[in-house]
Amino acid sequence: MLPIDAAAHSSRWRRRHPCEKAVLGFGLTVLAICLPPWPGAVLVAAATLAVLLGPAGVGRRQLWRAFRVPLRFCVTGAVPLLFQVGGPEGWVALAPDGPVHAGQLLLRTSAASLGVLLFAFTTPVSDVLPRLVRAGVPAPVVDVALVMYRISFLLLDAVRRIREAQAARLGLTSRAAAWRSLAGLGATAFVRAFDRAARLQTGLAGRGYDGTLRVLVPEAAVSRRFLAATGALLAGLVAVTLVLERFLP
Repeated sequence: MLPIDAAAHSSRWRRRHPCEKAVLGFGLTVLAICLPPWPGAVLVAAATLAVLLGPAGVGRRQLWRAFRVPLRFCVTGAVPLLFQVGGPEGWVALAPDGPVHAGQLLLRTSAASLGVLLFAFTTPVSDVLPRLVRAGVPAPVVDVALVMYRISFLLLDAVRRIREAQAARLGLTSRAAAWRSLAGLGATAFVRAFDRAARLQTGLAGRGYDGTLRVLVPEAAVSRRFLAATGALLAGLVAVTLVLERFLP
C-alpha cells in the first residue's frame, strides 16, 4: 500500500462521507484556479495547509513526501515561461514578464495540488469507487477501475521484491548490470501482470461472477454542519481575496 493510501485509511476523517471531503478539497482547488494568484492562491494554500495539518491530522513529513512530486511538475511547467523563443533579442531569450507569469502559475498549481491532496489524504479510493455507481457511472467502468486499483498494489509489491532480489544478487553493481536488471524487471513484471489477471479471472469465475463486483460500502451520513463550515470557509477566502486585492499591489 502506498503511504498516501495508508494515511487515508487511518485519517481522522475516514468515517466522513466522501462528498463532504470532495466539496472541501475540490472547492479549494477551484478557488486556487479561479482567484487571482496574489493574494488568492496564497490564501487558499495557507487555508489548505491549515486544514491538512490541523483537523485532518496529516503529518508534516507525509504531506511533504506526497507534495514534492506534484511540486516538481509545477516547477517544470513554470520554468518555460521564463523564456521566449524568437524575437529581436535572439533565438532564445528571457521573457520580459516571464518571472511574473512563472510565479503566478507556480502559485496557482501549487495551491490546486494541495486541494487535491486534501481529498486524497482523507478519502480512500475504495470508499469512492463503489459510490460512483450511484452517481451514474456505468458499473463495468467502476468494476474495472476497482480491479486495477487493487491489482496495482500487488504488482508494486512484486516489483519491489524483484528489485530487492536483484540487488542481493549484485545486479546493480555497475551501469551495464543495472540496465540488464532493469530489462529483466520489466519482463518479469509484464509476465506476472498477465498471470495475476488470469488468476483473478479464474477466481471471479469460481465465485459466480455475473458482471458486477459487489462490495460492502461503509455507511456514512452527509453532515450539514461540515458542509456549512466548508461553504463559510470558501466564501471567506473569496471575500478576503477581493478585499486584499484592492489594497495590495
